Amino acid sequence: MANQLNLLSTGQVISTPLHTEMQQAYLEYAMSVIVGRALPDIRDGLKPVHRRILYAMHELGLTPDRPYRKCARVVGDVLGKYHPHGDQAVYDAMVRMIQDFSCRYPLLDGHGNFGSIDNDPPAAMRYTETRLAAVAHESLLSEIDKATVDFIDNFDNSQQEPVVLPAQLPMLLLNGCSGIAVGMATNVPPHNLTEVVDGLIALIDKPQLSDEKLFEIIPGPDFPTGGEIVGSEGIRDAYTKGRGTIPVRGVVHSETVAGRRMRRTALVVTELPFQVNKANWIEKVANLVNHGQIEGIADIRDESDREGIRVVIELKRETDPQAVLRQLYKQTPLQVNFGAIFLALVGNQPRQLSLRETLQEFLKFREEALTRRYTHELEQTQQRLHLVSGLRQAIANLDRTIDILRQAADGSTAKATLQSELEFSEEQAQAILAMPLRRLTALEQHNLQKEFDELTQKQEQLQKLLSDRQELLKALKKELRALKRKYGNPRRTQIVDAAAADASETVPGGSGKTSPEPTDSEEGEESTIELTYKGYIRRFASDSGEESSGSRRQKSKKTASKSAVRPRSPQGDRDLPLQTYQTTTDRELLAITADGKAYSVRVRDIPKSHGRHQRSTPLIQLLPPAAQKEPQAIASSLLLPDTTTESYLLILTYQGRIKRLPLLEAASSSSRGITVCKLKSGDRLISVQTCQLGEQVLLATSGGRILRFEVDDTQLPIRGRTAQGDMALRLRKKEKLVGMATVPPHGDIALISAAGYAKRLPVNLLRLAQRGSIGTQAFHFPHKNDTLAGMVAAHRQETLVITTDRDRHLSVAMDSLAVDNPDSSGDRLQQLQESERVVSVLLAHHG
Repeated sequence: MANQLNLLSTGQVISTPLHTEMQQAYLEYAMSVIVGRALPDIRDGLKPVHRRILYAMHELGLTPDRPYRKCARVVGDVLGKYHPHGDQAVYDAMVRMIQDFSCRYPLLDGHGNFGSIDNDPPAAMRYTETRLAAVAHESLLSEIDKATVDFIDNFDNSQQEPVVLPAQLPMLLLNGCSGIAVGMATNVPPHNLTEVVDGLIALIDKPQLSDEKLFEIIPGPDFPTGGEIVGSEGIRDAYTKGRGTIPVRGVVHSETVAGRRMRRTALVVTELPFQVNKANWIEKVANLVNHGQIEGIADIRDESDREGIRVVIELKRETDPQAVLRQLYKQTPLQVNFGAIFLALVGNQPRQLSLRETLQEFLKFREEALTRRYTHELEQTQQRLHLVSGLRQAIANLDRTIDILRQAADGSTAKATLQSELEFSEEQAQAILAMPLRRLTALEQHNLQKEFDELTQKQEQLQKLLSDRQELLKALKKELRALKRKYGNPRRTQIVDAAAADASETVPGGSGKTSPEPTDSEEGEESTIELTYKGYIRRFASDSGEESSGSRRQKSKKTASKSAVRPRSPQGDRDLPLQTYQTTTDRELLAITADGKAYSVRVRDIPKSHGRHQRSTPLIQLLPPAAQKEPQAIASSLLLPDTTTESYLLILTYQGRIKRLPLLEAASSSSRGITVCKLKSGDRLISVQTCQLGEQVLLATSGGRILRFEVDDTQLPIRGRTAQGDMALRLRKKEKLVGMATVPPHGDIALISAAGYAKRLPVNLLRLAQRGSIGTQAFHFPHKNDTLAGMVAAHRQETLVITTDRDRHLSVAMDSLAVDNPDSSGDRLQQLQESERVVSVLLAHHG
C-alpha cells in the first residue's frame, strides 16, 4: 500500500479562526455579486450581462439597418464568449431591453412576442428575433473601435471584451436600473432624454449651477408607462440624497358609457404606474369589490388594445366617482410608492449618488472618452499624413525613384536605397513600393494633394480639440444636442402638485386632466389658449388679468422684430408662443398627428394656468397613449370654427400627396382618434391647413419653385378619410417640399432661404397652373448651396418664427419684409450670424 502524504508535517498549514475565514470568503462573494452581476456602472449605466449582450450583437453586425436574427443565436454567442451563466437569465435580460413598457428608450429592436404589461411570458428564444435599436447602436457602440475604452480578457482568455461601453448618453438615468446585491440594492427611475441632455449641457456651461435650477431642467422621472407623480418632495430627496420615495398614480378620467340598461358614469384608466401588472391589478380590484371592501363599482372590463391601455370601471347609480377613486388609490396599486435609490459602481466601488453627482460622473467619463477618441484619430491621421507626404515626395522625385526601383536587385534593396538616398522612413518606403502605377496619373496626383490638404486640416482640428478644453466641451455639447434632436421625445409622466391632489382628488375629464366633467347645459367660460413652438399648451381665463405672450407681442412691433418672447417649457428650454386663440371652454381643438390621425381635445380639458410663469403642458399628453409613441407626433393643431359646413382640411404629405377633406368629417373625431389620411410606408403628414372654395393653394420646394392652383372640385376633388390623396407636384432630384399656404387670389406669401434671404411675393405674379405640374421658379439664390427653407402666407399683422441650426428662434415682423418679384433673392435677415442657417419657418398666429 502506497505511503499516504503527511500534509501536517510539511509546515504549510496555517491555522485560521473559522469566523475570520467565513467573513473573508463572504466579503469576496458579496463583492463579486456587486461588481459582476447586480449593480450598473455609472459610466454606461449597464450591468455586465446587458453590456455583453450589446457587444455580442455589435460583433454579429446586427445593426438597425440589417435583418433581424434569432434571439437563440445571440444568446449562444453571449454564453459562449462572455457570460458563462444560464441561457434563460441572458434571454430574460434581452427581453427587458426590448419591452417598451420596461425601458423608456429600448436598446434592442424585437420581432415577435416579447411579453406584455399583463406579465404574459415572451415566446421561446428560438421563435423570436432581434437586432440593435438605433439609439443603442449610435449612443453606445459607435465609438467602440476608436480606442475610447479599455478591453479585458473574457472568462477563458480566448476573447477580449470591453470593460465599459463608450456611452454618449447617461443610460443609467434614461432607462433606469434595478438590482439586488448582497447587503445593498439599486433602483434608479427612468428619465426623459431631452431633459437629461439639457441638464448635462447646463452643467457644462455652469458647473456651479444651483440645485434649484438643475431641478427645473430635470423636474423628475419619466416612466415609460406614463402616470402621474404626486408632489416633488420625494423627487427632491432622491435627487439630493440619492434615496427617496416617489408616489406614482395611474391616469384616470370619467366618461359616460352605455351600460346594460342605461348610460352610466365610468372611471377609465388609461395609464398605470410603472411596473404595475395590469391583469393582476384588475383581478385585485375585482376581488376587493366581491368582498365588499370597495363599494360603488358595477362592472370592470379591460378594453385595452394596440392603441394603449383602457380599463373601464362602471359605477353604480348615484355613486360618487371621487370616493371610488380614493378607494382605488388607497387599496390597489393604482397608486404606488417608487423607492428610488441612486446606487451605482464608481471606480468599481458601490456608491450612492445625488443627481448632480450622477451627471458629473458621466461628464467626466465622456470627456475622458472623447480625449481618447481624438488622440486615437490624431495618431491615425498623422500616420496617414506621413505616408501621403512620402508618396507626394516620391512623385516630386519621380525620375530618381524609378531609377532606384529599376536598378534594385529586389524589394528589400529598393526599400533600403529609398531610405538612404531620398531620406524616406521605413513606412514611407514600403508605401512607395506598394503604390500602383495609376497613382502617377494627373488625376491621382490631384487626389493625393486633396487628401494631403484634408488630412492637414483634420490634424489641426484634432490638435485644437486636444489642446483646448473649451473646444472639447463644445464638441461634447454638439454631440449631445444632435442626439437630443434625433431621439428626444415628449415627457410621458406628469408631475402634479401634492397639496392640490390631496385636497380635491377630482376625477379628471375626458382627456385625463384635472377638470370636472361638465354638464351639457354648462355655458362656455371665456378663455385664452396658447400653443408654443415645441408643442406645449396652456389655458387661462380671459378675464383673469393675465395676458398671453401673443397679445403682448402684438402690442409692440419693435419687440416683434427682435428676439421673440420665450417662455420656458417644462424641460427648461426657451419656447415660443405660435398660436393664441380667444375662445370658450365649450369649443374643441383638433390635433392631427404625423401618422394621419385626428384627435379632438375639449378646451375645458386643457389644464388651467393661474399665472404667466406657470408651466405649460405638452399638447401630446392630452391625447391617448397610442398618439404619444412617436417623437414630435403632432403635425398640426387648430381651433375648430363654430360651423364646419363650408370648411375643408388641406393635407400635404412628405412624399408629395395632397388631399381635401371636409372639416366636418375630422371634427367628428373622438378622444381615441380617427384616420384622416391613409399613408404609404415611410410617408408622414408635414402640413395640415383649413381652406375654402375660391382660395388658392401654393406649394413650395427646396429648389425655390412654387406651384399655384385653385381650390375647386377639379384641382382638388374631395376625398374620403381613408384615401391617400393625389400627387401634388413633380419634384426634381434632391428636391423636397418645404411649405404649403392657402391664400386669397390677391394675397402675398413670405419666402425665406436657408442662408437667411427673405422677401414677400404677391401670388398673382406666379403662373396659375394645374395640380401635378412643375410650377414656377419664384426664388433666385445668390449662392449655389442655398435652398428654400420655408414659405408661409403673408399677413401684415403676423410674425414669422424662424429656427436656425444653432437652436436660435428669431421673430421677424411680416411687414418688415420688402415686397419683391420672382426673379430676386430678397434681403438678408439682419438677426442671423455669419454661416448660420435657417432650418424651419413658421407663422405665429394670435387672434
